Amino acid sequence: MLRISSHVAIPEGEIEISAIRAQGAGGQNVNKVASAVHLRFDIRASSLPDLYKERLLRLSDRRISAEGVIVIKAQQYRSREKNRAAALTRLQELVQGVAATRKKRLPTRPSRRACERRLEEKGKRGRNKVLRGKVPVEPH
Repeated sequence: MLRISSHVAIPEGEIEISAIRAQGAGGQNVNKVASAVHLRFDIRASSLPDLYKERLLRLSDRRISAEGVIVIKAQQYRSREKNRAAALTRLQELVQGVAATRKKRLPTRPSRRACERRLEEKGKRGRNKVLRGKVPVEPH
């Protein structure tokens, strides 16, 4: 079970994990050992609450395919167990990210003094700009 919150958890059976060969540098070990991990999680077929599914499918995340499958590839570590744990942690963080409801923003107004200060500053700037104009030449 992968705990998302106190009420929500993902059963291990819904998460498909397969070992693959890692890319990049690593010497001979990288060519012999399948230490990287490919995690697949089908959002639509999962037992997650509808709210979570809806929010996950609405996310514009490159890890979520058009079919609604989360694909996470972990190859940071040299051991398969550490990569498996890293992939599960990333899945957990992704689902927890949509679980959090954002606080509604309350519209605010500037104080009366702030409005007055703004208008005073505007007046000062305007007077400065008038002073920058051409100086009239008086005839002798």
